[in-house]
Amino acid sequence: MRIENDVKLDFCDVLIRPKRSEAASRSKVDLVRTFNRNNPNDDILHSKMWTGIPILAANMDTTGTFQMAMALGSLGVGTCLHKHYTAAQLIEFFNHNSKFREIGVGDKVFYTLGVTDDDLAKFREVRDKTVGHLFNVCIDVANGYSAAFVDKVRKFIEENPGMFVMAGNVATPDMVQELVMAGVDIVKVGIGPGSVCTTRLVSGVGYPQLSAIIECADAAHGLGGLICSDGGCKQPGDVSKAFGAGSDFVMLGGMLAGTDECDGKWYYDDDGKKSNLIFYGMSSKEAMDKYSGGVAGYRAAEGKCSLIPAKGPAKEVMQTILGGLRSACAYSGAMKLKDLSKCTTFVRVNRVHESPF
Repeated sequence: MRIENDVKLDFCDVLIRPKRSEAASRSKVDLVRTFNRNNPNDDILHSKMWTGIPILAANMDTTGTFQMAMALGSLGVGTCLHKHYTAAQLIEFFNHNSKFREIGVGDKVFYTLGVTDDDLAKFREVRDKTVGHLFNVCIDVANGYSAAFVDKVRKFIEENPGMFVMAGNVATPDMVQELVMAGVDIVKVGIGPGSVCTTRLVSGVGYPQLSAIIECADAAHGLGGLICSDGGCKQPGDVSKAFGAGSDFVMLGGMLAGTDECDGKWYYDDDGKKSNLIFYGMSSKEAMDKYSGGVAGYRAAEGKCSLIPAKGPAKEVMQTILGGLRSACAYSGAMKLKDLSKCTTFVRVNRVHESPF
């Protein structure tokens, strides 16, 4: 047993210090980024890259929907589809959605899968029956620290050259380095920070998200990899802090929950309008009852269920987030999002201690 005495910070512990800026207007700030793949020896390195505003709707069954992908894709924002769509639904979406192709959403969407044999078999079916190619893949497990997970990710990359691969979740530099060296392009960072995740309460395991980003970004960037901050953003300013700390992508679940494009159980008011959405973590009892026949006898549920008020169209919510991000760049002197981390100085704030969970 050992104790680390270094201070670890969350989004609520800091603010971004304003600086003199050359930005004449927030509207001049460029939020679009282009990323190359993490494999300098790959012959198709330059044929595949990701370009867009690097914010992703989370691969939860409420937010990672086809409708979300269409709405956010029109803004240049990405979506990680949830992994519970059938192969037939995914093939139909990728092959036969003319609007999907017309507005160029395809390269913003990530196909999400786990590492079970069934997950891999479904992926191969969708891959083989999709016109063109599936490029963006999110390999998602709750605990990315097992050697078996790294081995399966490495094997997947070897079998599917040319794909832009995100994998996780982890929260410390050692595992970020191991996944990047295995060929992962984007490492998904976050253990327990999500609004409907109870891993920290149930297991006692976790890592404050701002410090996780800072440390993991340093590890990934030193090896040519990228990271995606997953969880912990409650306000638009938290998205700015995540990018300022060095994250390349930011994944949002709770902030997009309750928008019109979410699937799930909705409640309606007397006028027939959506009023509230049931939102739950993907390791919650609700999710495991729905997809796994209940909570297995060897584990505990690590998510909770919340009632989220209806928020209207996802595009309007995202425009608020993007507006806040442009303001953060302008206040910090960054004319481009890619420069925000270089321009960011965090100021620790004094606050009454509250449980971060």
